Amino acid sequence: MSIAAEPAQKVEVFLFHRTQRCTTCIAIGKLSGQTVEERFGPEVLAGKVVFREVNIDQPQNKALAEKFQAGGSSLFINAVREGSDNIQEDAEVWRLTNDPQAFKNYLAGKINGLLGKQ
Repeated sequence: MSIAAEPAQKVEVFLFHRTQRCTTCIAIGKLSGQTVEERFGPEVLAGKVVFREVNIDQPQNKALAEKFQAGGSSLFINAVREGSDNIQEDAEVWRLTNDPQAFKNYLAGKINGLLGKQ
């Protein structure tokens, strides 16, 4: 089994955005938050799955935005394995905002896969 295939101990879902937001960015934040809340309640309580919206225009978020190399509206998923970050941007969500169920199924599938729960 390769290192990348090892289940993550923690999955962090970050939606980075600016102060001025378009309706699609707002929808991605809403749907991502709903997905994590509805489908990963026990994992959220255990600290295994985290969702956060981060305004990159706020000075206190500068270091986090730099860590993820986020320059604007973007969704990143960080699979933490053995204390190491495995950060990936997910652009697929932008195409799914008009179908909330497909969006939630896609994101939940991705998180489940990273947790080794496929």
